[in-house]
Formats: sequence, structure tokens, C-alpha cells
Amino acid sequence: MTAFREARIDTTAITDNVRHLRAQLGTEIIAVVKADAYGHGALRSARAALRGGAQRLGVADIDEALALRHDGIDAPLMAWLHGPDAHFAEAITAGVEIGVSSVVQLRAVVAVGNAVVHLKLETGLGRNGAAPAEYAQLFAEAAEAERAGTIRVQSLFSHLSNTTPADDAAAVARFQDAVALAARAGLTPPQRHIAASHAAIDLPASRLDVVRLGISIYGLSPFADRPSADLGLRPAMSLRAPVAAVRRVPAGQGVSYGYLHRTKEETTLALIPLGYADGIPRSASSSGAVRIGDHTFPVAGRIAMDQFVVDVGNHPVSVGEEAVLFGDPAVGEPPVEAWAAAADTINYEIVTRIGPRVQRVEVGR
Repeated sequence: MTAFREARIDTTAITDNVRHLRAQLGTEIIAVVKADAYGHGALRSARAALRGGAQRLGVADIDEALALRHDGIDAPLMAWLHGPDAHFAEAITAGVEIGVSSVVQLRAVVAVGNAVVHLKLETGLGRNGAAPAEYAQLFAEAAEAERAGTIRVQSLFSHLSNTTPADDAAAVARFQDAVALAARAGLTPPQRHIAASHAAIDLPASRLDVVRLGISIYGLSPFADRPSADLGLRPAMSLRAPVAAVRRVPAGQGVSYGYLHRTKEETTLALIPLGYADGIPRSASSSGAVRIGDHTFPVAGRIAMDQFVVDVGNHPVSVGEEAVLFGDPAVGEPPVEAWAAAADTINYEIVTRIGPRVQRVEVGR
């Protein structure tokens, strides 16, 4: 009998994925465990990634970093996204390395002192990172602070759009120009990084000194046209719940809100106790599917907050039987990409949005 709502997290898969990627890429790895490790659990995922050979960890914000420090993670750890009123003292005291995206942020970090920083540069994505017009000032002040012993610059870094190989190559070239400008200002940090999973796998020139790997360490592909197995990766999360109710209904039965689905003939409906409160996208109404036993059945009608219905036809399905929404296709579970396609989104979003009511159960193989 499964838990009422359960996401099984195979931490051995995370460890194996990191080990495989490290051998394949031949570079140091920053394992990205932001957003509760894409829904997999930050602490367990951080430990699993470090066991696999990741040398560093990355999160988006300081609170995520401090939670890991509180839970005993002492590996090098960086946080790179900060609000306008961010306070860096607690993070620096805890040994959190700070991603700096502007001269203003740099000055705030320098005011605290004794900090390890990563200077983030905008190279064409149009998001955070110091703008090219700010490079010279940023590099000059960072070099001065480093000479004074106030900070240590660990890296220069940026991010790619994954739009086309040409777009990414152009961004890498802009980044390398910025690295040269930093060197002229007296900054020669030991690391440069611009590649996340997509570019790290597909664009060798982007690997530089270290890569930041997120989705791939959880065993999911960053590519729309290549499944995880083709990359040598194993999905770490599977989502499941027991069938909560079964009812036989006649032809013409309306199902769920708005009667998006009406039965065409006498059939059996099974109720699955997962809904959009648990991260199941409402946009996948009437298009998602689940596996019960040896068969895959379509979602019938609207996905509600706590539940949805599948039409199992004349197949014998019982209350308490396990329904699997997604997992590892290598063991017969549906791929998460099927739900992503049903919701017109990406696999990243499906796993990351799985809600807190869903019990995470750590397993290993």
C-alpha cells in the first residue's frame, strides 16, 4: 500500500547520474539544488550529488543556502539571486559564496568582508548579471577589494539561452571577452562557468572550468528530442497514489467540473487523489494519463484541486491499486515528458511544482 500521495526519490539515481556526467564531461560539477532540488528534496539531493562526485553546490537564494548549512552541508555552496534589500552577513558567516550581479551588490558584500564571490555577467540572456556597460567598474572594484583581502573572487559566470548553437556560441564568445577584460583589471579567478545541463552536454566549448548541472542530475533530459536513457541518465522521481474510489457509470455520464468529458458508453471511472494543489497541471485535463497495473488510462475531464478521474473502460481496477503518473520508463513507468506534453510545458516544471502534500519517500536501488 502506497502513501496517500507519494513521490519516490531514488537518491542512488542522482548519485549515478552525477558520476556518469562527471565522467562524460570531464569537468568539475556544481550540482544545482535550488527550488528544493527541483522538487526532489534539497538535503537528500545535495548529499547524493556529493557522493557522485559533485565538488560544489548551487542554489538560487540565500535562505536555501542557509537551510543546507543548518542541515550540516559543509561543501562549497553558492547563492546567486538576491532581492534589492538582501543582507549578506549571515550567509558570509556561514561560508556561503555569493553570486554578485551588480556593482551595488558587490559593494554590499565588500562592506561585510571576508567573502567568497562569483561575479555574474549578462552575456545575452537578458536576465540578471552585470550589464556590459558595468563590467569595467565591477572588475575594478572587485580587483581592488581582492587586493585588500576583503573578498576572494572564485569565478566569473553567466548563463546561456539554449536557443540555437549559434546563439550560445556567440554568448560564450562575449563571456570570454569579458574574462579577458577582467584579467586586464587584475582579476584571474580560478573558475569560469557558463554551461548548465543543456550546453554542458551539447556544446563542449561551453564547459570551461566547471559546469552547473540541474535537471540532468535528476535523470531528466534537457532536450525535447532526446530521452534520458539516450543520455545515460535515470529519472530519480516517480509520482504515484492509490486509487481512492471506483464506480461503474452509464453512457452519457458527465465527469468532473464543466463536463469536459462525457462517457460514450458504459465504463468504469477511477478516482486518483492528486490535483493541482499537488502540482498536477490543470492544463493537462483530458490529456494526461496514468498507469494502473499493466495499462495506461487517460484523464477523463477536468483536473481538480485534490483529485482527477481516469476512464479505465472495462479493465478490473480496485480501490487501493497503485496509479503511477510518471517515473522511470526503463522499469515500465510513464515518462514525465508525457505529462509535460499534455500540459504544454517542460519536464523541469512538472517535477519542480510537485506540492508539499505529496510525501517524499527516499528509495535506492
